[in-house]
Amino acid sequence: MSFLAIRVARVFDGERLLDGITVVLVEDGRIAGVAPGPAAPDGWPTRDLPDGTLLPGLIDAHVHLCADSGPGALDRLTGYTREQLEDTIEASLEAHLAAGVTTVRDLGDYRDAVPAWRSKGRPGLPSVVAAGAPITSVGGHCWSMGGEAQGADGLREAVRRRAERGADIVKIMASGGVLTPGTDTMSPQFTDDELKAAVDEAHALGLPITAHAHALAAVRQALDAGVDGIEHCTCLTPAGVQLDDALLAALAESEIVVCATLGSDPGVVVPPQIVAMAERAGITEAVLQEAVARLHRGGVRLVAGSDAGIGPAKPHGLLPATLEEYVRSGLPATSVLAAATSVAADACGVGDRKGRIRPGYEADLLVVDGDPTRDITAAGSPLAVYLAGQPAS
Repeated sequence: MSFLAIRVARVFDGERLLDGITVVLVEDGRIAGVAPGPAAPDGWPTRDLPDGTLLPGLIDAHVHLCADSGPGALDRLTGYTREQLEDTIEASLEAHLAAGVTTVRDLGDYRDAVPAWRSKGRPGLPSVVAAGAPITSVGGHCWSMGGEAQGADGLREAVRRRAERGADIVKIMASGGVLTPGTDTMSPQFTDDELKAAVDEAHALGLPITAHAHALAAVRQALDAGVDGIEHCTCLTPAGVQLDDALLAALAESEIVVCATLGSDPGVVVPPQIVAMAERAGITEAVLQEAVARLHRGGVRLVAGSDAGIGPAKPHGLLPATLEEYVRSGLPATSVLAAATSVAADACGVGDRKGRIRPGYEADLLVVDGDPTRDITAAGSPLAVYLAGQPAS
């Protein structure tokens, strides 16, 4: 049996701040207790981090582990060997772990490489919730990743295939995307019947389904089809972003989880052609921040996800920058931290064992320098990271 006491200045338990010296007890990889005050049980090894805040390990709810964050990262996947894919997945996870991320949700790989890699098992890396290859239309957004499908029967078969290959969630490209030339960010990629067939098949198999949707029409279509999540949720139209009060209320009432994928590496200069493509599609930093602020004010469930891996401005381990941008958008820091811990854990299907500092939960933990509920940049300063109670190397 293994025991560890971690003594810190304060604890964010995934939902609220416990302000004041606190000792968190870890026994055999799980949280055994949370005790206010400085006293630790006799005989327990104790790690003192007197200026630190202890949180659940962060959860990045939107990553692409097969992509290496280099130029044309998604386009180059077709040339990778299986060994290269596996090496990239592991390097990506190491970068997330260094940033305090102990669980990721991979929402699009190359030909189901992530579930295949996960089945082999490698200890000492973040836990992975996997979607496999994203389902897309023929020639649609990210078609080269191996997920093209058409027709209601074809969509059902695509969902079944992912379930058979070990996916935990289904990802479907409900609209076009910026990084795939020839696709339309303003329009749906599937008919109503096709999207509904995919949703119904996923739910029949016990899988959640989340939809990439930039277009307003695709957001509405995904809502009507009964998806569990929407990625980006930009609500683009040729006249700009249109997120009206009725749609906002419907999204909140549905309890759909939205991942806005904000955040980028401020030290990276985005190539002018990519900036131009995004601006032509109506996507700018100000537009995205305002949309997130409206979603939060409207009571929509938000999770934190970085879209890591897709290019130089989106490196793996980016989640602290995502949290900072959420705060710059006007969200309270405690809500942002919850979006990266307890709310994200629930959205990823692991909320019964991760994302909270509670007895019985897995001891995936992060200690940061300072108080991130007062200064969110502290979330980017890890002092210690633990996986199942063991220090991450």
